[in-house]
Amino acid sequence: MEERKRFFVVTEKAIPDVLIKVVSAKKLLDSGRALSVQEATEAVGISRSSFYKYKDDIFPFHDSAKGMTITISVQMDDEPGLLSDVLKIIAEFKANILTIHQSIPINGVASLSISIQVLSDTGDISDMIDKVGAEKGVQSVRILGKEQG
Repeated sequence: MEERKRFFVVTEKAIPDVLIKVVSAKKLLDSGRALSVQEATEAVGISRSSFYKYKDDIFPFHDSAKGMTITISVQMDDEPGLLSDVLKIIAEFKANILTIHQSIPINGVASLSISIQVLSDTGDISDMIDKVGAEKGVQSVRILGKEQG
């Protein structure tokens, strides 16, 4: 019986350092800044065996997101124009907004759920989420789910 693959979305701070270094080594190889696995692993400070052990199991979220639908949850202040600002950020990253649901604000805070289609020219989803989270009046941003489009 084949073991079923399970996927998790975690923040970088929850990932062991060796896995972050594997991603860095893969970026060096993909960009041509390292010409061999040996060169890339030496540059980031891991063994080749660690690289080969994990290389197929770790990748940046944005690499796997193309063609996907991402649903995010945003907690934000009930401020005029803030929803528009959040939507502008998503538009800057060339993501396609599929659905928007905003709750009635309670105690000055609105909950927003946005489903976003990630297209081939969509920018880095992690950067987009960081930029939305940094917007004045946005209290939190979380990825609720990801599904094949």
